[in-house]
Amino acid sequence: MDNEERAERLIQELGFDFDSIPKSFIISLLEREVADFQEGSSEYIRLLCGYLYCLGDKSDSELIRRAKYNISFDVGCMIDEEWIKSLENGGVAEENVRDRTAVIDDFVNYYQNYFKVDDLDDF
Repeated sequence: MDNEERAERLIQELGFDFDSIPKSFIISLLEREVADFQEGSSEYIRLLCGYLYCLGDKSDSELIRRAKYNISFDVGCMIDEEWIKSLENGGVAEENVRDRTAVIDDFVNYYQNYFKVDDLDDF
């Protein structure tokens, strides 16, 4: 299964009802990806980091930081620094960081539409 398929499958399985997604499951998946990076997994890792952001708190910023800075340049470019800063400041809007609700809304909107755009390429 390739990067895009793994991301799409995870979205289909979990959706975006963050109250029903176990944070420990996301942490486990992300830790596995950080420890054993597979080339071409940047979108999947970004998705995991986004899920962890939506579910997480300040204590989770370090794992997202490790994914951003310790895997590869490509992965690092995919993961939003804003997620790290927002977790660290408690989700409060400040210079270069939107409030947590806005960041979560953008994440959900991006991935709700992500595969729909790919489907249009077939026409």
